[in-house]
Amino acid sequence: MCEYSRRNREMNLRALWALLKRRLLQTTLNSFRGLSAVWRTEEAFRIELISLVLLTPVAVFVAADYLQLILLIGSILLVLIVELLNTCIEIVVDRISLDSHELSGRAKDVGSAAVFISLLLAGAIWALTLLQNSANF
Repeated sequence: MCEYSRRNREMNLRALWALLKRRLLQTTLNSFRGLSAVWRTEEAFRIELISLVLLTPVAVFVAADYLQLILLIGSILLVLIVELLNTCIEIVVDRISLDSHELSGRAKDVGSAAVFISLLLAGAIWALTLLQNSANF
């Protein structure tokens, strides 16, 4: 390989690496800004995040294996993810118009239903895991 193509390839790799670092940094900052905004404005998110913090040590104690641990913690993380998406729906609907509209209400209700289903799933995972592991004692 000639010297020019090697140098050109090295420059392209450096430029790509700089772009990736810059993009990763910007994405991380945007994510923390979003999490901070949700923490400040959404009580349900705060409750669910505190639940994650409090239940993680319980999950470590309760889980019989790594799969159960992932299910227990993952179920709470899923609730947080769905809550974030529900908050996005609410923000966009409110951004479009604060006027009451049937479709706006339906969109918010569907987002709320998604959170409810994720909470039911998390509750079922925790209940069944506790039931299964208590039978083993």
